Amino acid sequence: MYSKILVLRFPQTEVQRPIVCHLARDYDLTFNILNAQVLPRREGIMVLELSGARKNFKDGVNYLKEQGVQVQNASQDIRRDAKRCTHCGACTAVCPTGALYIERPEMSVNFDQSKCSVCELCITACPVRVMSARPTNKLFFE
Repeated sequence: MYSKILVLRFPQTEVQRPIVCHLARDYDLTFNILNAQVLPRREGIMVLELSGARKNFKDGVNYLKEQGVQVQNASQDIRRDAKRCTHCGACTAVCPTGALYIERPEMSVNFDQSKCSVCELCITACPVRVMSARPTNKLFFE
């Protein structure tokens, strides 16, 4: 089983088509949508975890590219300014993967970037705005 978190950017001409559904049906891949912003006649952006056999994964990514979808790795897109963090813990309450957690007994907030799914929920939850998304701009070519 191969799994990776990807950022998909759909051109405005393709946002109405069920492109992601074909990944499950035609390529036997499973996906978990972590974040999405898809509006009619506008570019669509989706962060998803894609899983399956390595060959099916590569074939599925090639299919996405053939449909005009830009595919990027999502790794290390979220950054935390630890110096400005007040350790309030608001981000830990919304983090679905446990990447943000409270260290006890110190009660300090820690960030394990390797667990981050790039869902961006921490960005809006943080009252001090120490969390930010920074695209890697690294295209996925596996």
